[in-house]
Amino acid sequence: MGSVYHTDSIIALATPSGTGAIALIRLSGENVIGLVDGCFKSVRGKQLSEQKSHTIHLGHIMDGETFLDEVLISLFRRPNSYTGENVVEISCHGSTYIQQQIIQLFLRHGCRMAKAGEFTQRAFLNGKMDLSQAEAVADLIASENEGAHTLSIQQMRGGFSNEIKQLREELLNFASLLELELDFSEEDVEFADRKQFQELLQHIQNTLKHLIDSFAVGNVIKNGIPVAIVGEPNVGKSTLLNALLNEERAIVSEMAGTTRDTIEDEIALGGIGFRFIDTAGIRETQDVVEGIGIQRTFEKMNQASLVIFLIDAQEFQVSSSKFQAQFKITTDKYPEKQILTVLNKIDTINESKWEGLRSTLPPTTLFLSAKTGQGMDELTKELLKLVNTGALQNNETIVTNTRHYNALLKSLEEIQKVISGMANGLTADLLAIDVREALYHLGEITGEVTNDELLGNIFSNFCIGK
Repeated sequence: MGSVYHTDSIIALATPSGTGAIALIRLSGENVIGLVDGCFKSVRGKQLSEQKSHTIHLGHIMDGETFLDEVLISLFRRPNSYTGENVVEISCHGSTYIQQQIIQLFLRHGCRMAKAGEFTQRAFLNGKMDLSQAEAVADLIASENEGAHTLSIQQMRGGFSNEIKQLREELLNFASLLELELDFSEEDVEFADRKQFQELLQHIQNTLKHLIDSFAVGNVIKNGIPVAIVGEPNVGKSTLLNALLNEERAIVSEMAGTTRDTIEDEIALGGIGFRFIDTAGIRETQDVVEGIGIQRTFEKMNQASLVIFLIDAQEFQVSSSKFQAQFKITTDKYPEKQILTVLNKIDTINESKWEGLRSTLPPTTLFLSAKTGQGMDELTKELLKLVNTGALQNNETIVTNTRHYNALLKSLEEIQKVISGMANGLTADLLAIDVREALYHLGEITGEVTNDELLGNIFSNFCIGK
């Protein structure tokens, strides 16, 4: 994409609003260096317009003869800046009054307030990054755990977009040959080797399927993995939640039915965000409020990616058939759900009895005591194993963006049409239609195909100042 340098100057606070030690105000546009020069008095008498790119200058921001603040000016000349345009960043003291005085000063001198994501949008329009990389910037800012951070960095560095560009380039070469055949349709010649074309289509199909499958992992890593803790009343669900969070988040009581609504909180385990949900105990009840809580338990189980089915070790010794029946009902109701069986309160039974209990439980059952912490490390390891973080650890490309996922699905659909058309001996003109559609959807991901509405939707979700 060619450079589109904007003549209008934009300004915004690039650090969080409110009082702090320092604040950073960013300006971008054709004339921002001269604009700031007119309000900046260097301690060494320098003119910003005469300084090199990527230099920092100490001085004072002046509103006429009025001193506003002592600042550091960072200077970035086009095209070697974040936006690809002339950029000036003003590091001032973090007083909200000072921030507003400086911003209002430059608004009076011809700047306008930047829209949400407008600096990054200009970076995209000036070819500093493609659209998927620009979206990764927003994901990086929003990342709250190591896993989400790692995925955002991978995408911002272009790992995903490079893979898409390579697929698109290979397909585009064959599309050009198919289009050329249309010009010689009366002579019945083939420029595109059908065998090579078939091999390429198979390769693209396999790659797209792999990327589409990765979305299941990428989406939960990016947004956090919901884990419902379920079981009968008083099996230790709230105690387990508190142990996982390492704080007294839920009320713990010997009285059954204490938890009457769901309680949720998030924590990072092994660099992956988990959202644990303590639910109301499942049992027959005449209490209307408790009954509503139990209904919400089933709703949360349906929404969760993982379910921890908690069993009281002492109660299980007395009546194992009751818990086995409950477990069967749960697995029958949610056959696709990953359910981890956990035998809690093992500190209350003799260790010699454990093996006897194991034979009546699923082979993957974990034994722990949420009260003492025994077995909690094993639970953490098992949760991470069930999430399948191998792709992340192996630095594989993982799709996290719903827009990208939908574009990949549409592209795969068109590729499969081409494969089917090849098998049925369709002519080049008909094959070319579906190839063009596949190229279009791949181009949507990186921004080689775009429109104002799409850009507006994407960048409106950014914070102002980025």
